[in-house]
Amino acid sequence: MREELKYAKRIVIKIGTTSITYENGNINLRKMEQLAKILTDLRNSGKEVVLVSSGAIGAGMNKLGLKKKPEELREKQATAAVGQALLMQFYEKFFSEYNQTIAQLLLTKDVITDQIKRKNTENTFHALLEMGVIPIANENDSVATDEIEGSKIGDNDTLSSMVAILVKADLLIMLSDIDGLYDASPAINPNAQLICFVDSIDEKIYRIAGASNSKVGTGGMFTKIRSAEYLMKEGIHTIIASGENVNIVYDILEGKEVGTFFSTKERSCECQN
Repeated sequence: MREELKYAKRIVIKIGTTSITYENGNINLRKMEQLAKILTDLRNSGKEVVLVSSGAIGAGMNKLGLKKKPEELREKQATAAVGQALLMQFYEKFFSEYNQTIAQLLLTKDVITDQIKRKNTENTFHALLEMGVIPIANENDSVATDEIEGSKIGDNDTLSSMVAILVKADLLIMLSDIDGLYDASPAINPNAQLICFVDSIDEKIYRIAGASNSKVGTGGMFTKIRSAEYLMKEGIHTIIASGENVNIVYDILEGKEVGTFFSTKERSCECQN
């Protein structure tokens, strides 16, 4: 079944905050450079790539010398604004080393709900990809809030699924702080087993996801499962895998049994350890 991943042409890759930062919250520059190299290499091979990157608030906290995440809305938005500029500065530096042009797109929920904005955003994505550019998307945290009805996406798991649909992707790869979906919480049960293939999502899967929910970042396993279910209905494959080593992207696109593969096609599967 994973053989078809080798032929994925248009790929959205979402990387979580914990995958590009150290435990102290500082940006992991080596990881960002590796990511830039890999995505440029994929682009050079003829694939079209979109990156959905978290980390703006974390980068802003570090730049502003904040010890904890701001609680007031205006401070959160200000921190995100500072961090987004810093994040893109790093991405521009690393991608330019490999002569790869990038672009930034800051999105809000109305990009999906408003027909005109959605079409314009789709056109922008497609034009960038045709030009050989790697778009880097994030939620516009500086203006999107729960208080502004309909503007808040909420997390980059959801955003990445929205982007995958907008660009008509073949595959979404979600890199996180966990290897994939387990049948129990690995933090609680040392005998928890990785579920390597899912062809349907039901209440049982959601219960498992709730038990193994990550407490780091704004998403968690539950939102990843919800996003995968959304994409399965659209005929788009999803892989949830560890972002500890970003070279895992190569393994995924070579069809190796890593992470959890969500597909609309049925198959029995045993994971390779």
